Amino acid sequence: MSHLSVKKFTPSKMAVLTVSDTRNEETDTSGKYLVDALTESGHQLADKKIVIDCPYKIRAIVSQWIADEKIEAILVTGGTGFTSRDTTPEAVSVLFDKQVEGFGELFRHVSYQEIGSSTIQSRAIAGFANKTVIFCMPGSTGACKTAWTKIIKEQMDSTHKPCNFMPHIGL
Repeated sequence: MSHLSVKKFTPSKMAVLTVSDTRNEETDTSGKYLVDALTESGHQLADKKIVIDCPYKIRAIVSQWIADEKIEAILVTGGTGFTSRDTTPEAVSVLFDKQVEGFGELFRHVSYQEIGSSTIQSRAIAGFANKTVIFCMPGSTGACKTAWTKIIKEQMDSTHKPCNFMPHIGL
């Protein structure tokens, strides 16, 4: 039954993490977009933070949220490129119990329609840890919008058919 959708929308509690060496609350348009998008979709914001691109600091925050039974999904923006400071995939992937390979594949496919071959420079990933789904996407607001509107929003909607992630999260 876990692969089926339900007729009633079930909100989830989500946390948003912006990985950036330069952004703050005033300049974090990607994190703000994700907060606005998830709340407008009926979900609840459980926490929001900004952290510098340091794998240990990223991993510490994500680990804390994974251990928090109230948080069911984590949206991470930033740090998925190829600069020497981009460490989000390395920081987060070691925490996964299961990887969602299709997220990165589909994100790059959809993104190709928007930015062409530059999409290969995205190392977007997703996975599950302790019944928490974690999506890591690029730091641009446009990339966050693409990921949310084309993939995450539907997968976090309990009414989306034929299946969605909602039966797999939480207790």
